[in-house]
Amino acid sequence: MPHRKRQTKSQVIDDSTGPKPLIRFEHVSMRYSVGEYQEMALKDVTFGISRHEFVTLVGPSGAGKSTLVKLLIREESPTSGQIFVGDEEITDLKNIDLPYLRRKVGIVFQDFKLLIEKTAYENIAFAMEMSGMPSQDIREDVPRILKIVGLSDRAHSFPNQLSGGEKQRVAIARALIHRPEIIVADEPTGNLDPLNTIEIARLLLKINELGTTVILATHNRDIVNALDRRVITLKDGILIRDEEHGRFVI
Repeated sequence: MPHRKRQTKSQVIDDSTGPKPLIRFEHVSMRYSVGEYQEMALKDVTFGISRHEFVTLVGPSGAGKSTLVKLLIREESPTSGQIFVGDEEITDLKNIDLPYLRRKVGIVFQDFKLLIEKTAYENIAFAMEMSGMPSQDIREDVPRILKIVGLSDRAHSFPNQLSGGEKQRVAIARALIHRPEIIVADEPTGNLDPLNTIEIARLLLKINELGTTVILATHNRDIVNALDRRVITLKDGILIRDEEHGRFVI
């Protein structure tokens, strides 16, 4: 049985006395099939995350962290169970409706995914152009977002002129373009040195303090323990621990 510390309202799915969690996973399982072989990536996972929470998602390689992230952004659909963002069940969301979900949920990856031929400013502006945002909004919002992530002086630098930490800041800035309710950062410090790792963690805390719900999937023990925020621990696809002020314990 999973070990749990004291439950908070954010962790209770059926708490009729308080507001519903912003994110709800209800008995979610995910099975992958490779030929005749089948692997359970997630097994009957249930939890909720409230608005404005900062949650770290931890576990060893293969624990199910990346699968959970893919399900939340509807890159994949679960084998069973339900997933809600706000009042909307996204489990069977039609492809035509996915852009609306992606505006609510910004995603940051480990490998930045920047366009090397475009500057920091242009990488952010291009993402806004692709989503159909007006030119006036782009001109106003890109400098504002660059200021939030501390890159105003690097706006016209290309990715090969940026440090790893600066590239990740551009990626975070790009994830903020729709003013999403949720930022999901999937191993965002995996390619960074300790100093830049700390700076990215601080930036995610700042974004959280501005009102955005943040989910940080990481295997970095030091960052998790320093944050002293809620920690959800997965192992072999099972939620084994959910602690309000958690530690990295595997």
